Formats: sequence, C-alpha cells, structure tokens
Amino acid sequence: MYRPIRLPDKAARLRLRYNIGLQQIILMSKLDKLLEQVLRGSSDANTNFGDLCRLLRSLGFTERTRGTHHIFTKAGVVERVNLQREGNNAKVYQVRQVRAVIAKYKLGGE
Repeated sequence: MYRPIRLPDKAARLRLRYNIGLQQIILMSKLDKLLEQVLRGSSDANTNFGDLCRLLRSLGFTERTRGTHHIFTKAGVVERVNLQREGNNAKVYQVRQVRAVIAKYKLGGE
C-alpha cells in the first residue's frame, strides 16, 4: 500500500510514495510517470501530445517539424518517430509506435 505525503514547494513537482512493506521512498517526476504510462499502455488515447514530445526529447531524440508532422530521430535508432496531434492528444497508433521503439532499444533507463 502506498500512502501519499504532501510535499513543500520545489518538491511538490515530484510525487513521493512511501512503501511501508519495503521501507522505500520513490520519487517520480512527471516524465517518469509518463514513461511508465506509455510502457504500460494503460491510456494510449489520453496521452497528451506536448508531454509525449517532451518525453522523446528527454530520451535524446531530436525534433523537426514539417507542417503538422513532428518527426523525431536519434542516433542508433533506425526508426523515425512521427507524431501528429489529435486535439490535445497524440494519435493512439503513434503512442503504440513510441512504446515499441522505447521497448526495442531499451530507452528510459530500464
């Protein structure tokens, strides 16, 4: 069971969870939460477009834009990731493609 703890100012940007069983404190940034969400595949339809772009940039991808297409490339990764908006969210099939690339190349530190 996780018991949420209220954090002050700067630390408020982080989520702190205290696991009583293992006596561990886990800090997760917004990008860590998003990476976990993408890898789990729990809500592909509700993945924010801007957050997904920010996640790819944090993983070392470079972005270029051609019209409405945001194209992400990275040295050592053969596939190009192409994202488009669907309202405020990314398209579902493109979130699945991002998950496949992250899993294939073991990006994200895990």
